[in-house]
Amino acid sequence: MNLPEHLRYADTHEWAWLDENGEVVVGITDHAQEALGDVVHVNLPDVGDAVQQGDAVAVIESVKTASDIHAPVDGEVVAVNQALEDAPELINDEPYDAGWLFRIQPADAAQLEALMTAADYQRAIEQG
Repeated sequence: MNLPEHLRYADTHEWAWLDENGEVVVGITDHAQEALGDVVHVNLPDVGDAVQQGDAVAVIESVKTASDIHAPVDGEVVAVNQALEDAPELINDEPYDAGWLFRIQPADAAQLEALMTAADYQRAIEQG
């Protein structure tokens, strides 16, 4: 399983990363996309939406199920991945790159520190 070390992970299977612009980039983990199966549609939040850590802010629909996506930090949605409208399979193909979901301008970037490291997330998955 691919778990980039520079990312932080939520127990709800989102990853987050503070980019060079101070925005938190959010996606789902390789483990999550594999469990979902083929992604067929994504309902993303709107730019400008205020989000709270832990709130469901998006939905990914696959051939198997629909799954809520949660905000890893408080803040405001500043961008969404428009490419997913025409190519939701990017989430399956490149969950850590082209398959990112949205960006948040965080109210408190320190909230990222409360998320799991790659090693912590790996242990959580193994423990089920």
